[in-house]
Amino acid sequence: MVIRFSSRFRQAYKSLPRFVKEKALEKENIFRKDPFDSRLNTHKLHGKYKNYWSFTVVGQYRIMFTFNNKKFIDFVDVGTHEIYK
Repeated sequence: MVIRFSSRFRQAYKSLPRFVKEKALEKENIFRKDPFDSRLNTHKLHGKYKNYWSFTVVGQYRIMFTFNNKKFIDFVDVGTHEIYK
């Protein structure tokens, strides 16, 4: 599995508080081993984001992603629930 980071994700990541960045790296390592590990609270999104999934970083911070195929996963955005608006 290869994780690709969109430019939107990269830009949003830069503006995150340091403690969130640290947690995001921890959760990414868990995600790489098992995207559905219970510590991630991975869930499918609905409505206009029905083709996307999300997992919890810490508190209200989430990473939104999509499965492109068996080889690629694209991290689309990161942030609070505001990323869904």
